[in-house]
Amino acid sequence: MLSGPTEFVFRVFTTVPEFQVLLFLLFLLFYLMILCGNTAIIWVVCTHMYFFLSNLSFVEICYTTVVVPLMLSNIFGAQKPIPLAGCGAQMFFFLTLGGADCFLLAIMAYDRYVMLGGAVGLALFLSLQLTALIFTLPFCGHRQEINHFLCNVPPIQRLACAAIRVHQAVLYVVSILVLTVPFLLICVSYVFITCAILSIHSAEGRRQAFSTCSSHLTVVLLQYGCCALAYLRPQSSSSADEDRQFTLVYTFITPLLNPLIYTLRNKDVKGALEKTIN
Repeated sequence: MLSGPTEFVFRVFTTVPEFQVLLFLLFLLFYLMILCGNTAIIWVVCTHMYFFLSNLSFVEICYTTVVVPLMLSNIFGAQKPIPLAGCGAQMFFFLTLGGADCFLLAIMAYDRYVMLGGAVGLALFLSLQLTALIFTLPFCGHRQEINHFLCNVPPIQRLACAAIRVHQAVLYVVSILVLTVPFLLICVSYVFITCAILSIHSAEGRRQAFSTCSSHLTVVLLQYGCCALAYLRPQSSSSADEDRQFTLVYTFITPLLNPLIYTLRNKDVKGALEKTIN
C-alpha cells in the first residue's frame, strides 16, 4: 500500500562505539570552529565594504546549524525519528540557505548590492517549490530510513514508490540555476581578475594576487563541485554513500575554510580582528 510515512530515521555512520565517539567529537569540533570563525567575522566587520562577507558568514552559521545539531544527536545509533513536517522543514531551510550561499559567492565576485535581494528571493522560491514537489511523492510504510544524515533531495527521492522522472528533471533545472549559472559568473569574473593581475608590473604583487585568487578559487571549486556531484549526477551513476561524502564537504569544509580565506588573506579584516582581540 502506498502512503506517506509519518516519520523518518537517519542511517547511522557506524555502529562501533569508539568510532561514534570519535565522529561526534570531530564533527562537534568542526561545528564550533565554524561558529567561532564566522561569528568573529560578523563581530569585527562593520563597514559597507565587507557587507557581503558578513552576510556570507551569517548564512553559513545558519546553514550548518540546520544540519549539525540533529546529525550529532543521531550519531550514537539511537535512530531518533524525525516527523514528516520536521524533515520537510529541514530540507527547505537547507536548500534555501545553501542556494543563498551559492548566490552570495557569485555576487561577491561582482560586488553588486542590488543583486542580493533578488538572489535570496530566488533561492527561497526555488527551495519552496522543490521541497513541496518532493513531498508529493508516495512512500511505502510507516517509517522510512534515510540513507543520509539529513533530509536532502536525492536520498528522499530514493525512498519513493513511484517514478521520479519529473522530480529529477525539476531538480536538474533548479541545480543549473543555483549552481551552474553562479559558477559560470564567477569564472567570467576570474577571467577579468586574471587580466588585471597580469597587468601588474611588480612580480611580488602578481604573486600575492595569484595566491589570494587561488585560495578563493579552491573554495569555489569545492563548494560548487561537490554540490554538482550531489545534485546533477544521474541517480543511476551515484550512490547514497557518495552523496553523504559530498554533503560532508560542503556542510563542514567550505564553511570552515571561507572565514580563513576571506579574512587571513585580507589585511583590513585581519587588522580589525587583531585590534579586537588586543
